[in-house]
Amino acid sequence: MTNEQGNPAGTAIGTVQLGTGGPEVGVQGLGCMGMSWAYGPTDGDEARATLERALELGVTLFDTADVYGDGENEKFLAPFVRAHRDEIVLATKFALANDPQDPTKRIIRNDRPYLRQAVEGSLRRLGVEQIDLYYMHRRDESVPLEETVGAMAELVAEGKVKYLGLSEVTAAELRAAQAVHPITAVQSEWSLFSRDIEESVVPAAAELGVALVPYSPLGRGFLTGAFVRAEQELAADDFRRQQPRFTGENAAANAALLEPVREIAEARNATPAQIALAWVQQRAAAHGLAVVPIPGTRKRGRLEENTAATRIELTADELARLEPIAGKVAGERYADMRFTSAGRE
Repeated sequence: MTNEQGNPAGTAIGTVQLGTGGPEVGVQGLGCMGMSWAYGPTDGDEARATLERALELGVTLFDTADVYGDGENEKFLAPFVRAHRDEIVLATKFALANDPQDPTKRIIRNDRPYLRQAVEGSLRRLGVEQIDLYYMHRRDESVPLEETVGAMAELVAEGKVKYLGLSEVTAAELRAAQAVHPITAVQSEWSLFSRDIEESVVPAAAELGVALVPYSPLGRGFLTGAFVRAEQELAADDFRRQQPRFTGENAAANAALLEPVREIAEARNATPAQIALAWVQQRAAAHGLAVVPIPGTRKRGRLEENTAATRIELTADELARLEPIAGKVAGERYADMRFTSAGRE
C-alpha cells in the first residue's frame, strides 16, 4: 500500500520531541496492551515480530502499564525492551489495579506507598533499571495531586524514572502537577470520536510545553470498521464488550457516522484507519503542540498501515467533513466515567 504522496508503507516515520526537554521519539508510538491482554486471543510470535517491525519503521515510544494483565504485558515486553534498551523510549504506568474483591473491576490508588510498590514491580518485570516515561494512569481524588507528583519526582531524583507523565487529567490538574515537577506528556483518549480534551486540556498542554499522547486514536478499532456490535462480533473476554459506544443501539448509530471516513479513504486509496490516524496526527499543527498517538496493534500488516498514515495530510475540505463526527457520537467512553478526566473539568 502507498499513501497519497506515493511513499511505500514500509518507509520510516519522522520524529518529534516529546514535550519541552523530553526525548526525541517517532511521531507515532505503539500501544502494547492488546498484545497480551484485553482484546481477545493473541498470536505471541506475531506480536513479537510486530514489535521488531515497529522499531524498523521508526516507532520508538512503546507503551504499557502494570495493570495490563496484572503485569503480564510488562513481562511480555521485557525481552524486546532489554534487547533494544538504548533505541526505545519505554512508557509504563501505575495507579490502576484490579479489585481483589471483584477481578472485573478496577481501583485507583495514587498514595506514596502504592507508588513505591508499583514502580519496583514494573522495574522488576521489565528487567530494567530505569523507566523512561512513568505515568500516573488515573487520578485518585482522595490523595492530593501535589503529594503524588512529589513522590513521582523522588523517583526521578533516584534515577528510577527519567520523565513524568499523567493520564486522563484535567487542565487544572496538569497545571498543579507542572508546578511540582516538569511533566513531559499527558496521555488521554483523543480521536474522531473523542474530543473533550480539546476544550481545556490541550490548550493547557500547549501553553506548558507538554506533549499529548492520544490513546485509542482508532476508537479501540471501531473507527477502522473492523466491527460494529462488540457483544456479537468480539471474543467473550474482549474489553470492548463492556463499553457503551460499541454495544446495542449506540453501536449502530455510531457505525453510521463512519461514512465520511470511508468516503475520504476510498478517494485517497487509503484505509479508514489511515484517515482516522491522519486526523489525529494533524492535531499537532492544529493546536501547536507535539502529538504522538499510540495506536495498538499486534500484526505487522496493521502496523505498516498505521505508520503510513503519518504521511497523509488531509485537506481543509476533508477536515471539515470529519469535524461534526464527535458531536454526534452516542454513548460514554467508559461505563464508569471515573476513569476519564471529563467528569472533573
